[in-house]
Amino acid sequence: MNSFGLRFKFTTFGESHGKALGCIVDGVPAGLQIDEEFIQSQMNRRKPGQNKYQTQRKEGDKVEILSGVFEGVSTGTPICMVIFNENQKSRDYANVKDLFRPGHADFTYFHKYGIRDYRGGGRSSARETACRVAAGAIAKILLKEVGIEVVSGIFEVDGIKSENLDFSYAKNSSIFALDKDMEAKQKKAIENALTSHDSVGGAVIVKALNVPCGLGEPMYHKLDGQIAEAMMGLNAVKGVEIGDGIESSKSKGSLNNDQISSDGFLSNHSGGILGGISNGDEIVTKIYFKPTPSIFLEQQTVDNENKDTTYYLKGRHDPCVAIRGSVVCESMMALVLADMLLLNMNSKIDYIKKVYN
Repeated sequence: MNSFGLRFKFTTFGESHGKALGCIVDGVPAGLQIDEEFIQSQMNRRKPGQNKYQTQRKEGDKVEILSGVFEGVSTGTPICMVIFNENQKSRDYANVKDLFRPGHADFTYFHKYGIRDYRGGGRSSARETACRVAAGAIAKILLKEVGIEVVSGIFEVDGIKSENLDFSYAKNSSIFALDKDMEAKQKKAIENALTSHDSVGGAVIVKALNVPCGLGEPMYHKLDGQIAEAMMGLNAVKGVEIGDGIESSKSKGSLNNDQISSDGFLSNHSGGILGGISNGDEIVTKIYFKPTPSIFLEQQTVDNENKDTTYYLKGRHDPCVAIRGSVVCESMMALVLADMLLLNMNSKIDYIKKVYN
């Protein structure tokens, strides 16, 4: 289960402290101009060690395209991309070789497979998301051909919520903050967590703009279902809302319904999706991240033989995983929409006639 998507499909490989990570993106139409500088720019947004609000692991996250692109254009065959690890410090994990870190996947991986890569969590490390950003960059290039844009930003840190949503401002914020008036408080919360050797959670908003009506495959491949699966498949994500989400359960039908006029919808409580199909409005998703489980405080746990023990964590870790996670969420939204866009090509006979006549 290392692949995602049906028509626009990507598969990732590699471990946090292995030689490299990478992905294979299949289903990319031939003739698409592949902008390698754009791909790298997306990787740079996510890469670690850029400021004090991130892990201090230094990785260039330089992407190398191995196949599927000739003279800057996609060939229609699988695009393989690789990212070589440069700054592993596996010795930092020697003290967790025979025990399980609370809040991590160590315990479940070991009991599922009977073996685990203890160096930074191996395959379960959030470092794998670098591959998703690389694949997502290809998806964004495809979406740009039809005018679809995906944006994201940090809505909440440690319970400190944004009151204004400025996605342009988020692009230049060191924590991708959506509200410049709340940014200082959110940064302070992260700094306080660092000082106390702890971590904080956060929430991300992702919007997709200019999405046409009709994307989504009912009954069992609905657009909102696939968005939820994509986001819940990310490390530390514990909740996903579409549109008003949980607040919808507190509303009334007369208030929650998005009434329609000849100019379009009068509101967007549904988050741009009805019946699992895009309705032409903005797609709005909110994603909630738990606090980073990697904290520098003594914790109780058990070892491989189920004996009680305590340990102190070593290494370099994000004090708020939601920060860089916002870029990954944005990439996953793009990947879902690219897949849905290609799947929609067989929804009407007119599409086929247009291509073959």
